[in-house]
Parts: sequence; structure tokens; C-alpha cells
Amino acid sequence: MKIKILIDNISGFANSSCTCDSCTSEVPQKQLKGEWGLCVYTEFNGKRILLDTGASAQFAKNAALMGIDISQIDAGVLSHAHYDHADGMQEFFKKNDHAKFYLRESAAENCYHTHKFLKFFTYQEYIGIRKGTLKKNADRIVFAKGDCEIFPGVTLVGHKTPNLDEIGKRAHMSVKENGKYRPDSFDHEQSLVFDTPKGLFIMNSCSHGGADNIIKEIEATFPGKQIYAILGGFHLFRTPDDRVKAFAERLRALNVQKIYTGHCTGQRAYEILHDVLGDKVEQMHTGMEIEV
Repeated sequence: MKIKILIDNISGFANSSCTCDSCTSEVPQKQLKGEWGLCVYTEFNGKRILLDTGASAQFAKNAALMGIDISQIDAGVLSHAHYDHADGMQEFFKKNDHAKFYLRESAAENCYHTHKFLKFFTYQEYIGIRKGTLKKNADRIVFAKGDCEIFPGVTLVGHKTPNLDEIGKRAHMSVKENGKYRPDSFDHEQSLVFDTPKGLFIMNSCSHGGADNIIKEIEATFPGKQIYAILGGFHLFRTPDDRVKAFAERLRALNVQKIYTGHCTGQRAYEILHDVLGDKVEQMHTGMEIEV
């Protein structure tokens, strides 16, 4: 299993190496641009899978510099219906003419961030999938229901934890349904799970439902299977230090062997996670490569 981070907040470089055994010259590294978003490319059992597309077409530019051909990807997955993971979708469809793109059954163009002023006034800022994307690409999009195995050993799992709308309320996130706004329950969020020889490898790009909850959900979905790793943002960049530390302790109790995090986790939260969990935590960045 090979994983490459095509987009993260932190910029990076594409790996460059000379294939000549006798060459000792340095090969210039290729600069990769980051942005507020996430895009992850994975090769697993002969399949090429793209998780999310970042907030623009930049993921495809980075992919080209990293030697990845978007046209050869076998499936795309959207972790949740927010712009910073979905706004590169049209570029994906432009460069790839066949792969299906999997969204959770409840995903729609209806996600908002609630802003409050003076305790009495609110307005809703749209943070969802670019309007018109789902209709325009309806023939390429699959809405996944329940536990959905898209390839052998590759499964999409939606949330099974109740009352996640309380998290949405605290995060000031909402969805619009029938002309009314309600706290987001993140029923449009899903985990991408790989069954590797080392154990289950979970990817969930923002983990709005709580990474600790997600790990428990995957454990319940695959009884008897060990969780090897989780990769994604943990949406902690505005979270007080004491709550981040409590979250880190909950992760430690779950005994996951590897944690790769970035994007919406935030630098301060990452430092706290590393203090508590040590080197099992690694900071993601654009251009990062992981082999399992």
C-alpha cells in the first residue's frame, strides 16, 4: 500500500532521484503548493484511489509533479461535503473519463457555517460542494449506503455514533433542508478503510464526528480486526488545549499504532498530540509519502 499526500495545508516537495547508479549529482526538488484542504492518493492491491480533491485544481498540478496520472485513477471518494475537499472535483472529471466518485448517501450541496454577532444576529456562510457539481456529473457519482465495499478490502463506512449534531452545533456548522437550517450531524461524512496485513488503515479527512468515535465505529464494523492507523485532519485548530489533551488521551487508550494528521488539526493541537502520543503521531504535508 502506497499513500501520497497531493494536497495539505503545508507545502512540500516532490521526491526526486536520479536512476543512474554512478551519478552523484543532486537532483532539484520540485516545489508542491499546499492549500487549505486535503487530497490523498493511494495504491492498494492494484487499484488507484483518490480521497478528496482539495479546494482547487492544485491537486492535479501536484500529482503531475509527483508522477501520478489522474486519468488512471480507478475510483474517487469524497470524505464529506465541504468545499475544501470537493472543489477540485470538476478538475478530476476533466482529467479522468471513467472512474466513479463515491459520496455518502446524505451528501448534498447544502453545508453552511453559522456566524453569530452580538448574540442576536446570525448569517449562514456557504461552505459546501460547488453548486451544480452533483447535477453536472450525475453519471459519474455514486451515493454510498451503509458499509459499501468499493473494491476487495476497501470499504466506505458512514457514521454510526448517535447525537453527532451536538458536535455540529458546537462547531457552528449547519445544513439546509427544506428551506431551514439544522445543526450538522455529519451524516454526509464517511471513512475510507483499507484492510492491510498490518491491520485496518482508516482515512477520514476532517473527522468532524471525532476521530476517537470514528475508530470505535470501525472497530464495531470489523469485529476482531485491529486498527493499525488513522490518517486525516482532526478539526482541532480552534479547540482549547485542555480539550485537545483529553482527546489525545482518548486516542492513546484506543491503542492505534500510527496517526498521520494535518489540515484542520492545527499546529498547536499537533504539538499537544505529539507530546501525549510521541512518535506514533506524524505531521502530514503536501508531498508526503507513506508505505504500509
